[in-house]
Amino acid sequence: MGRLFISVVFCLLALTGQAAAGWYQIKNFEGSIGPNPVHLSLQRYDGFGSGITVEGSYFYDAKQSPIALYGKAEGTKLTLCEIADDKELDRVLVVGSKTPVDTTGCPLSLDISESGATGIWVKGPEKFPIVLKQVAGLDDTAEGKINGIVEIPFWTQTAAHRFAGIFTKTDAGICMTKLQVISKKTRKAVQSIRFDDDDCNAGMLMTPIYMNVQKQDEEIIFVNFRGGNGGYTAEYGLSFKTGKYHRLVH
Repeated sequence: MGRLFISVVFCLLALTGQAAAGWYQIKNFEGSIGPNPVHLSLQRYDGFGSGITVEGSYFYDAKQSPIALYGKAEGTKLTLCEIADDKELDRVLVVGSKTPVDTTGCPLSLDISESGATGIWVKGPEKFPIVLKQVAGLDDTAEGKINGIVEIPFWTQTAAHRFAGIFTKTDAGICMTKLQVISKKTRKAVQSIRFDDDDCNAGMLMTPIYMNVQKQDEEIIFVNFRGGNGGYTAEYGLSFKTGKYHRLVH
């Protein structure tokens, strides 16, 4: 997703008065879907649009490729749909629909408890149990709370990397203090980008927390910040010489 898309979202946020924090309620889980270890992150919100009240991101540990989720919550019970690709992500979660989304037939059904979640994943003839334990949480809707190490698996990814934000509570509030660049091949962080941000604005702009890092292409990513008039971005480019992302200044 390029600069044009990011700029459009910034304008929409400014027009709707949503360029401030206060809507992030996140729970992070780890566990398994059938025999496969997974990590899952869920964000609840009164309304993302199109009747969606839950969005999330999860990945199979073996693949390290985040899958975007959206769905509906009825009390502790969640029905979640998977996003197949960037085109579907734009259509369903970025542009949205004027009519409510239909979660009938979506693969994930979860029942959330205080300590974790159980459920089932069904797609065609395949059917697997889901067993998860809660490992971390973030809530900035009131005084601001963080439990555990909150690592957000952003939706954006490249062929070689996924990106995970580490969110912490500072004297200025809650924000992303570093961005981990994780190799899909080795499953390990190959770079940690730290943010010297006294105002604690990094990763706190977009309504879905999973959109606070985006990409232009396989070589350029954007980190979103709240603040200013509608928010702003920092651009990072992948250097072929160092194999690392470096801040780009134009």
